[in-house]
Amino acid sequence: MIEAANGARSGGAPAPAASDQYVQSLARGLAVIRAFDTDHPTMTLTEVAARTDLTRATARRFLHTLLELGYVRTDGKVFALTAKVLQLGYAYLSGLSLPQLAQPHLEALSLQLGESTSAAVLDGTDIAYIARVATRRIMTVGITVGTRFPAYATSMGRVLLAALPPAELAQYLAAAEIRPLTPRAIGTGEALQAELAVVRSQGWCLLDQELELGLMSVAAPVHDGPKVVAAINVSLQAQSVAAQPDPEAYLDRVRKATVATAALVSADLSGGR
Repeated sequence: MIEAANGARSGGAPAPAASDQYVQSLARGLAVIRAFDTDHPTMTLTEVAARTDLTRATARRFLHTLLELGYVRTDGKVFALTAKVLQLGYAYLSGLSLPQLAQPHLEALSLQLGESTSAAVLDGTDIAYIARVATRRIMTVGITVGTRFPAYATSMGRVLLAALPPAELAQYLAAAEIRPLTPRAIGTGEALQAELAVVRSQGWCLLDQELELGLMSVAAPVHDGPKVVAAINVSLQAQSVAAQPDPEAYLDRVRKATVATAALVSADLSGGR
């Protein structure tokens, strides 16, 4: 049951006592909006009244007020929310920073895969971590918010470099000291540019033990409108990947989850602007 207009809550738990600043009509209007959910995308007047513990007359007044304001539509029999209700959330999202927006999505991705997740931005020739959810330490160097690595040697860095305009990428290549950090790593600007072309084409990056032996990662870009402003990744232990019944299928699962999560962060970021 949706929170009742008289202050009761679902499950029988009492609501906090209303203060003298409490506006009951606003609370009732919000209760009507919250009555619509995945299981109840459309409802009749009677159903709305029942889910909000309002009388039919009161529910009718609130529904028609929301109808005139554009938050609700009706065919004369049932009511449904309109996309305008999203504006109520955009005001909240617009006040959040990129790390704050990314953090809950990284937590959900980490929970889904059981692996560490991170977000980073390009800063000079390095990436800088702006958010992280760690499940275990898989590098010799501990990673926290603020940690920096050479962009060319990381999956998030390659995603960010692949999105640079040609002139900015040329500036990066002129400034960066590109050398192999492991026997498996790219060590020249030419090889990096070839790899960036692949990343740019496919929209994600898989890094296989180029930053540190034993460490793999999958990264995808975060967009603010058309511009790539950050990247997120999932860190993996190469040994654990190899131990999977089907390593390629597992990496594909990680890739899809990473790309999908980056899209969710992008949607929140663009929606909040």
